[in-house]
Amino acid sequence: MYHRILVPIDGSKTAALGLQEAIRLAAEQKSGLHLLHVIDDFPMLVEMANVVAYNNVIHSLREYGEKLLSDARALAAKSGIQAEVALREVTGGRVATIVLAEAKAAGCDLIVMGTHGRRGVSRLTLGSDAELVVRASPVPVLLVRHPGEEPA
Repeated sequence: MYHRILVPIDGSKTAALGLQEAIRLAAEQKSGLHLLHVIDDFPMLVEMANVVAYNNVIHSLREYGEKLLSDARALAAKSGIQAEVALREVTGGRVATIVLAEAKAAGCDLIVMGTHGRRGVSRLTLGSDAELVVRASPVPVLLVRHPGEEPA
């Protein structure tokens, strides 16, 4: 049914649960995974002290993203699942926009992502990239929430 599943990961527990679910689905469907990590550097630009500090932080974020993707690819491989990886950066935009563009560019027919399930004021103040993906995605989206988290 699904041939390529996009899995955005950010190092959070909910993203890890989304990855686990995507690996399970990929094994059942004999699908491949497309793992995505997005570096959002907008908060650093707002608080940036100087260009050198910014460059050092971006370098560290890229290394972290590459390690995260490498570890996720290895986890998929342990289950016999092939996974492609993509590291993208966004400045002043929404992570959701990058997720949707990546799904289209990579030919994904399902997006599996973790969500905190926030509602109300916390969703409004923190924003919800998961909600934006669900609303705008041309392909099905499976949201996975950490079972111990209560929606706010």
